[in-house]
Amino acid sequence: MALLEIQGVTRRFADFTAVDNVSLQIEAGEFFTLLGPSGCGKTTLLRMIAGFDLPDSGRVLLEGEDLADRPPEARPVRTVFQSYALFPHMTVEGNVAFPLQMAHTPATVISAKIADALEDVRLSGFGKRYPHELSGGQKQRVAIARALVTRPTVLLLDEPLAALDAKLREDMQLELINLQKEVGITFVYVTHDQTEALALSHRIAVMNKGHVEQLDEPSRIYGFPRTRFVAGFIGHCNLLTGPVSANAGGIVSIDVAGLGPVRVAATTAIAAGRSGIVALRPEKIRIEAAAPAGTPDNHYRGTVSDLLYMGDVTVYIVDTPGGQKIEALLANSATGRAKFFEVGDTVEMSWPVASGHFIEE
Repeated sequence: MALLEIQGVTRRFADFTAVDNVSLQIEAGEFFTLLGPSGCGKTTLLRMIAGFDLPDSGRVLLEGEDLADRPPEARPVRTVFQSYALFPHMTVEGNVAFPLQMAHTPATVISAKIADALEDVRLSGFGKRYPHELSGGQKQRVAIARALVTRPTVLLLDEPLAALDAKLREDMQLELINLQKEVGITFVYVTHDQTEALALSHRIAVMNKGHVEQLDEPSRIYGFPRTRFVAGFIGHCNLLTGPVSANAGGIVSIDVAGLGPVRVAATTAIAAGRSGIVALRPEKIRIEAAAPAGTPDNHYRGTVSDLLYMGDVTVYIVDTPGGQKIEALLANSATGRAKFFEVGDTVEMSWPVASGHFIEE
């Protein structure tokens, strides 16, 4: 039995359906992420798990028990918010002690529990400081310590790193991964940041318009998206669309406007004339001045129309003679060279059949 079960949950606000018949199972000790754009329903779903909101239909079960009649404070669930929500007039110790005091924890054990919680988040020695004396990352760790001090069954995190700068956010991601492993508590994490979700999660539920579009491991979400939305939302992806012109031996050929026939491996049979999509990641494309011998199945010429130098990699936008735009990515690994091509250069693009992923529309 899963630790946390969401069974057919729906939540409406007037005429707007924020969460539409969503079902999920989250295992004990899992780092589970709800990922999607603003308004997709991920935070509403998190609030229903926390008890801050109630579903119009469906059930939220924790260890097999329906939580419908249990208010937030009576659930073995704690929430970490983006805004930290620390009490400015309390020290770090006071903030962390607050949920213990509300739970009428004996005073004789509170100090030890505070010390353990601060050690978990690597803030030992910070207990006497006030929130205004802490950095953004330290404030976030205090908020996490306060949520963990009562050792909840599930920790909910609502965009907890969104307010941090890029470098600090990356550091905190590593700390969250290690913390979750150390404490062994189930984390349910909400974010709109695809890179963050891929880096942190055991599994990801990609949400769109109140529905779960795909629930899978990060590598499969990225490499094998099931829908156009997932392919386009997760990272950068060329979505090459057109009618199926051939399907034989597990290889589908799609006529893509402005490009021509594109061959891609497919695991399902699809009739000729049906519309299909080749989801092709930019890093899967080989881009060269001239195609060498043994060029893979898909091979096209084009002209570099734009580029974006990003230090370790350069993103190239290549226009084909038929008007299709392809995004390709190259690592800047050659000694002494910052980038390989300039705007206006003619290039040859190629990729094997197995590099694309077929999606039936």
